[in-house]
Amino acid sequence: MDLVDELKAFVATAQTGSFTAAAEQLGVSNRLTSKYVAGLEARLGVRLFQRTTRRVGLTPAGEDLLARAPVLLDDLDALLSDVAESSQGYSGVIRISAPLTFGEIHVAEMLGRFARLNPDLKLDLRLSDRYVDLASEGIDVAFRLGTSEMLSLKALKLGTFQTVVVASPAYLEANGTPRAPDELLQHDCIVDTNRRVPRRWAFVRDGQEITVNVDGKLRVNSARAAAGLAADGLGIANAPRFAVREQLASGGLVRLMEDYEGEGSPLSAVYLEGRALPRKVRALIDFAAQDIRAAGIL
Repeated sequence: MDLVDELKAFVATAQTGSFTAAAEQLGVSNRLTSKYVAGLEARLGVRLFQRTTRRVGLTPAGEDLLARAPVLLDDLDALLSDVAESSQGYSGVIRISAPLTFGEIHVAEMLGRFARLNPDLKLDLRLSDRYVDLASEGIDVAFRLGTSEMLSLKALKLGTFQTVVVASPAYLEANGTPRAPDELLQHDCIVDTNRRVPRRWAFVRDGQEITVNVDGKLRVNSARAAAGLAADGLGIANAPRFAVREQLASGGLVRLMEDYEGEGSPLSAVYLEGRALPRKVRALIDFAAQDIRAAGIL
């Protein structure tokens, strides 16, 4: 009996809590799943599950095995995939996470360009402004704005994005143009609640940091939405440059206080620490780094 099949049956049963659900997940019969698990127990000489009429529960030995088996199976799949890809090209699935605005503006189109070069790959992009758990959600690589403090993740910096303060010509005509950060206190500022400290806007001039605590009638958890509200003349927004590039180019928004440099934060590709990075994921990260530089989006 194949040890790999036994381990896969064990992991699926442990994660789903039943042989029936595990069989459905693996696409095999309930009887075969039970046989694989029994074979693994016989091979190891220990019981891995406590069986009841309704559910199976892990024994201490089963808990120890579950802590290590999924990573082992993933590494084996990655190894076999790498060997095949070295001669046949990349295949399989890459699951990607990205922030909503950056994902819509750049990542989706970048993945389209990558997909055209790798027709046998399947790409699964999931957009969310929350920091997803890569391990529990099966994410291979996440593109993240800002710094991550999670020790379980490795980060490869792809560039630095800058924030800019913008408003519409109509707003400035009606309310005047702020020339320095402290003048923002007399204006309606659109607060992006996705920022780590939403009302705190920071600037640098001549090496000195200047911060102001802004306020306004509108709050929104999207840089793109904040820029849209600013373009409608409803206030001043502080957004990443990539989120307002088109509106700045068209004249729908005007950059303010150009003597003051906005906040800069890293854009990184992050992946799980302690895992062998599959060649196809490394290829995607390398492609993303080149694509971002070529697009000049930051």
